[in-house]
Amino acid sequence: MASLRDVKTKIGAVKKTKQITKAMNMVASAKLRNAQGRIERFKPYAQKFDEMLGDLAAGADESVHPLLAKREEKKTVGIVIVTSDRGLCGSFNANIIKAALKFATEKKAEGLDVKFYCVGKKGRDAVSKSGFEIVVQYRDIMSRFDFSVASKLGNELINAFLDGTVDEVVLCYGEFISVGRQAPVTQVVLPISGTESAEETSSTGKDYVYEPSVEGLLAELLPRFVKVQVYRGMLDTSASEHAARMTAMDNATRACDDLISSLTLLYNKTRQAAITRDLMDIVGATEALK
Repeated sequence: MASLRDVKTKIGAVKKTKQITKAMNMVASAKLRNAQGRIERFKPYAQKFDEMLGDLAAGADESVHPLLAKREEKKTVGIVIVTSDRGLCGSFNANIIKAALKFATEKKAEGLDVKFYCVGKKGRDAVSKSGFEIVVQYRDIMSRFDFSVASKLGNELINAFLDGTVDEVVLCYGEFISVGRQAPVTQVVLPISGTESAEETSSTGKDYVYEPSVEGLLAELLPRFVKVQVYRGMLDTSASEHAARMTAMDNATRACDDLISSLTLLYNKTRQAAITRDLMDIVGATEALK
């Protein structure tokens, strides 16, 4: 049985760990409110943008703009993986990485080359270990990014698609559904095609009148649409990261409470056993003197 000093030292260490996890939970909660506000303000704009552009793309010929053109023969696929820069957020990053690498493995089995565009340190580290080529990497930006980062990455993706470096671009990120639920999402960004929201709009009989021409609007809006999708993925991942970390630290704090309770019980048992041994020694000595 462990000594009283050892048990007391363990209790003190667990209490210090609990203070750390509780503090990290509070920090993650504060950051989550900010990140959640950003994604909630941006989502209506992104959804309406998606609906409008999907309607435009669905009614336009692929020859109108090169970003709409689907390659008959695909040789290279570009995967944009968006993860956090830090850990301690449960299986959040692992789920995104697993989905991205699974997709990459499937494409490689089809005979396609796979290139990664990594946003976030955790995704970069995992991809570098897997052996896939990393074209672009953004590290230590998920805590202070803005639309300029998504715009820069979007331009790189568009240029790679237009010059034939990649024939398809897929975005993998963690969608923020609720505080308790974050799901990995894999969606095609390039080439741009009609979306489900556009099909629903068409089925309801709604029609839009665009000025100037559809071709002119597509030339202006299609590059911006790619950047909006990348930015939305980054916002979703940021909010999901803080929600996952808050949940993980809350679970860790409860685990510390359970461990402290069990160690306190062990401490009391050890102390009682020591007292019992001392009493038995005293009684034995008294009987021997008689």
